[in-house]
Amino acid sequence: MLWEYQFLTKLQEFRMPLLDKAMVMLSHLGDGALLWIILAVVLFLMAGTRRIGRDMIVAMIVALIIGNLIVKNVIGRVRPYDVYTMLQPLVDRPSDWSFPSGHTMHSFAAATVLFLHERKAGIAALLLAAGIGFSRLYNMVHYPTDVLAGMLIGIVIAVLVYRFFRMGADRGLDSAGSDR
Repeated sequence: MLWEYQFLTKLQEFRMPLLDKAMVMLSHLGDGALLWIILAVVLFLMAGTRRIGRDMIVAMIVALIIGNLIVKNVIGRVRPYDVYTMLQPLVDRPSDWSFPSGHTMHSFAAATVLFLHERKAGIAALLLAAGIGFSRLYNMVHYPTDVLAGMLIGIVIAVLVYRFFRMGADRGLDSAGSDR
């Protein structure tokens, strides 16, 4: 879409060395969802936050299946820098399809789960997720609708996972009394 190209070209005009470095670093925080996976595993291993970790892990697995394995391959959207060669990515060129943004989707899936369980920590996580999503635009590896779709898919998956487990699927953890 023309508006997406125009948005990315305007964004590219605002680049500056310090911001470039910050956006590359922010984008790398979302690589392979590793930051979120580590956080989820740590939370899962701690008795008081086991449910949060479990919900984050499940949400990211569902996001991987739906977003990365199904939607990306069904849509097959080419990356913006491959369509518009004047767009210069600041990070290594991803080899998979563009839609939806996996970095954004996994970040919002994990951050939304955290928000649903713990509001204060969740707000910080959602801000980080938004930063990661924006960095994917700034680094010219996604269109705005890729990031928006990643955000929406991640949020919907997180809410559904949270609600699923709240409907009584986790009675074992509830009866243990040690988890929130």
